Amino acid sequence: MALPDVKQNATQARLAAMEMPQSGVWAKAAREDAVSRLISMGLPHRRDEYWKFTRPDTLVQPEGPQAALYDTSDEPEMFGAVDRLKIVFVDGVFDAEQSDDLALEGVTIDRLSEAGRADIHWAKDLYGLLEQRGQTPVARPLATLNTAMAGDGLLIHVTGKAPKPLHLIYQHRATTSDAMLHHVIKLEKDAELTLLESGPVAARFNTVLETEIADGATLHHVRKQGRHHECHVATHVFARLGEESSFKSFTLTANGVMTRNEMVIELTGDDAIAHVAGAAMGDGDFHQDDTVFITHDAERCESRQVFKKVLRNGATGVFQGKILVEPGAQKTDGYQISQALLLDGDSQFLAKPELEIYADDVACSHGSTSGAIDEDALFYLRARGVPHGLATDLLTIAFLAEAVDEVEDEILRADILDRLEGWLARRRG
Repeated sequence: MALPDVKQNATQARLAAMEMPQSGVWAKAAREDAVSRLISMGLPHRRDEYWKFTRPDTLVQPEGPQAALYDTSDEPEMFGAVDRLKIVFVDGVFDAEQSDDLALEGVTIDRLSEAGRADIHWAKDLYGLLEQRGQTPVARPLATLNTAMAGDGLLIHVTGKAPKPLHLIYQHRATTSDAMLHHVIKLEKDAELTLLESGPVAARFNTVLETEIADGATLHHVRKQGRHHECHVATHVFARLGEESSFKSFTLTANGVMTRNEMVIELTGDDAIAHVAGAAMGDGDFHQDDTVFITHDAERCESRQVFKKVLRNGATGVFQGKILVEPGAQKTDGYQISQALLLDGDSQFLAKPELEIYADDVACSHGSTSGAIDEDALFYLRARGVPHGLATDLLTIAFLAEAVDEVEDEILRADILDRLEGWLARRRG
């Protein structure tokens, strides 16, 4: 079926404004295939089913939007209390001077801009593969555009238990920066890695993370988005899990005029575990969208989707989450909850929770709610001398707790709570 003219024209204009990075045999083949697929599906449009709550205009137009810079030098460094290997990107460009030596026991780290020019690399069997698998049944064209055009990123091969986390630090320095990064992580059997991400990246940012988690392996992923408010962000995580493997991801979003986070997860090995969670706090012209698709295709697997949003002054939160249980995926345990705390009458929460089950021995549930602060709880605190603003903040933190508790590391969890409390305190004035 031919694409509508509006999508076809937008796709052609976007591709015409870009130049494919120089690539060796394996990367060139993956990029050319992605271009072909993108032309067939077209860039997203507001009339597409999974974009009806979020306008993709600024993410698909040839010229990226501008974003003002904010001075955050007075804030403590995110994850600063953790011993970690720091890898810095400035406006989407790797900064060797600010980064640590890319050497870590049990971990091999290559840059896509360098390894992509070679004719042979282990990433050949993964780059673009999970992204392509994630296009069914819902097209994710911005991820395909990234596979075709991303100029840099990290190719991370984990063969053992990494002694400390990798921390990807994104710095935004130019008001017109337009960045694409594509990361690939391969964890071998019983390997383990913690990946941290933080920073505003660029005025417009499109990122893809593809990860294959082999039998018995574990990947912990924690990221913080913001604080440069005017940035437009589209992130994509594609994960495939083997037998008895584990993937746990948490995202904190504090401000941002437009943020779209997509996650596509396949549980293909028995007894695998996938937990994805997020806490979002928005004020004013804030639009944040979490779109999650988890497929159970093995027995006795567990998945959790826990997303909480706090919205005020006309902010908008979106959640679109699906659990698909394939035939034969017996003993599946799937849980999904999405909730929003609306601190005024102007904000809105748009939700589309879905279950699609083709097995008969499963325990799956979903729930979605939105509402104001509990007046009884607020009265209880006020009656005991707690000022109104502080009482509201305490109840807000308690509301977000279920999502934050998905972060297993106590130091990381404490850092996230500090950021949440700081955000609330700034708005309390």
